Amino acid sequence: MKALRASAGTSKPVLSSQQVQTVFYQVPEISDMHQNFFSGLKERLSAHCRSEPGPGEDGQMSYTGFELVVGDLFLKMVNQLGLYGGFIGNYEEAVEVVRKCTQSDPCFRTLAQSMMSNIGSDKTRTKYTFEALLYKPLDRVTKTTLVLLDLLKTTPETHQDFALLQEALRLSRSFLSGVNESSQSKRGVTLSHGMRRKLMRDGFVVDASEGERHMRHLFLYTDLLLCTRFKHATRGKQDQYRFGWFLPLAGLKLRWVADQHRSPDAQLRLHNTRTKMHLLCQQLRQHAQGSKSLAFAARSRKKLEQMELMLLTHSPVYTLELHSPSGKSHTLLLSSLYELEEWREAIHKLTTDNIETVPPDLLTLTSACVKLRMTQQPPLHSTNAVEDEMSLCGTLSVAVHSACGLQQPASVYVCVEVDGYEFYDKQATTHSSIHSLNPHWDQELEFQVDAAQELRLLCVSQADGKNDTVLGKTSVKLRSKTLNERWRRQTLHLGQVDVTVSLKFSPHPLEPPSATAPLHPVFCVPIEIVTQQEGVMVPHVVRCCAEEVERRGLAEVGIYRISGSSSDINTLKNVFNINLRDAVTRLRTAEVNVVSGVLKLYFRELPEPLIPADKFQSLARSLEIQDVDSRLVSLFAVLHSCPAPNRNTFLFVLHHLQRVSERQDTNKMTLINLATIFGPSLLRLPVAELGHIGCSMDISVEVVLQVQVVFCYLQCNNLPEAQTSLPHDTDSEDETTHM
Repeated sequence: MKALRASAGTSKPVLSSQQVQTVFYQVPEISDMHQNFFSGLKERLSAHCRSEPGPGEDGQMSYTGFELVVGDLFLKMVNQLGLYGGFIGNYEEAVEVVRKCTQSDPCFRTLAQSMMSNIGSDKTRTKYTFEALLYKPLDRVTKTTLVLLDLLKTTPETHQDFALLQEALRLSRSFLSGVNESSQSKRGVTLSHGMRRKLMRDGFVVDASEGERHMRHLFLYTDLLLCTRFKHATRGKQDQYRFGWFLPLAGLKLRWVADQHRSPDAQLRLHNTRTKMHLLCQQLRQHAQGSKSLAFAARSRKKLEQMELMLLTHSPVYTLELHSPSGKSHTLLLSSLYELEEWREAIHKLTTDNIETVPPDLLTLTSACVKLRMTQQPPLHSTNAVEDEMSLCGTLSVAVHSACGLQQPASVYVCVEVDGYEFYDKQATTHSSIHSLNPHWDQELEFQVDAAQELRLLCVSQADGKNDTVLGKTSVKLRSKTLNERWRRQTLHLGQVDVTVSLKFSPHPLEPPSATAPLHPVFCVPIEIVTQQEGVMVPHVVRCCAEEVERRGLAEVGIYRISGSSSDINTLKNVFNINLRDAVTRLRTAEVNVVSGVLKLYFRELPEPLIPADKFQSLARSLEIQDVDSRLVSLFAVLHSCPAPNRNTFLFVLHHLQRVSERQDTNKMTLINLATIFGPSLLRLPVAELGHIGCSMDISVEVVLQVQVVFCYLQCNNLPEAQTSLPHDTDSEDETTHM
């Protein structure tokens, strides 16, 4: 696969990129699944088993060996057998590509008829045809079931593995039965234009159609969407599905919205459940190193699964509305925007075709779900009894820098998701950018993660009065060996959009989840604290207000001189103190003089002026220098001695005010007008010197000096550029990740 994939990018490819993708569909995922299983099994065996008996021993397994547990590894692998569903569904098409290329390309024919493979422990090289190798994964499904059957026969019923292996065997048999009968089941209904009804996707979602939330198993067929209620089988019986509802795909309309707000009662219930889960998980980890009974571990894990299932049912905030031309509507809820977009894409792809719905035999179709399903159970993290040592436990920081590749200017935000236990918030979003082809944020998002292995990232376009649109998405594997406490910068490809991010990770034991998200107010807080919290050089409130004024306020007569509504300004101030994303969303629709008022208020309420008060006298002396060039050199020397956040924020504001003044013919705001407005806010006399015996400066003189200092800086034609974000140093050169 690797060789053919590399060849596809050359001038003389053996197979095209599309053909390589078809032939090796799901092969990397299946390989990773078996590699993870093999590594886990090898580690268990090397830790618990002796290679040969010692003198006087009869070679039987010791008690230490009896404690060896491997059933969870088999169950974890079997739970991923759904990967084979995609491979098997694609098998005929893959073989057809191989046959056609074998006939048309002599070079490929030579390759396809003499594939070499290392088989067995002695690494014997065996010759296979390409088709024979493609069949081996199909054969593997059968062998897995036979191995589990033999293993279960030799496992005592009192052993902890017995129940796990029994469940693994049941799932494996169910999947194998579905494979054997799926072809017949899928041929059961043929649409008039020759397309067969086929299962395209299935998974667990929350159905809110009846006013209450219920976990349901959703099946997407070629021509319809089927919602079922899953009923676990009692011992010795088969799982069952009960019909819930179905919607034809023809003419189906989809709409998704995000409702991030929960009632205080719901928030409290979720917090209590998360706290209990965190405590129970800690107890289970301690048990793994202690001597408590296996029964305690089984009971605790069962409780953990039940609580996680409750969270999955009641925590989703993304709503997918389905509207049929017949007037029927249903509402689905999902916790992950990434998963919602996968469902939306799969449904939309089918609804765009000129499909026709043949009325289904609902009883037969629902009964067939047991055999056809590719997803065996809800995505419960707690069912994975063994945690990957490579997974992350600690603080994961994601700095979202910028994006490029947009087809047209848009207001865009980035949504970041992580997996792992549900103890903490697993999703965060940047604020929305101004309308731009190259949006930038330089915003840090921080996650407390427990057993995280994957990061998902989506770029979303936000339109006023319309549905948000996902422009692209991707996922990144998280590995503790490749992440550390130094920033690692990389560019991710999300289809046509490229997003540049930096990652760093700090491992540490986690505290119990907090009932409320920590608040980081920005007003009335020293600028060095705000910039440190946000991981920037210029506070987001300053950048966002300035950008919004430049977007729609440069032609406003008297911008910054005319005040906006004080109540609206204070409302925006309060929202900035609570939630940056909500504040920026409101900023986009606020009256422009309110936006300018928020920026002025921020500087007025700084505990220490932007230009530190101890620089006032130095700046005053600089103004006395007669030579213009020497005066500027002195002024910038004083500015250079200021702390980096103060210096860069001041430079950012100066550049912004110069751009405002460039439109003075329209907005009537000259440099001296702007200096008069901002001077008293940006520069103040030290409090200790007010009323000092030797100080003869009155308020009018102070104001004149404040205005003159800012005016001199504004007159400079070659201002240094402001550094708006912190440098994210990396361990190596920037990486580019293609998805």
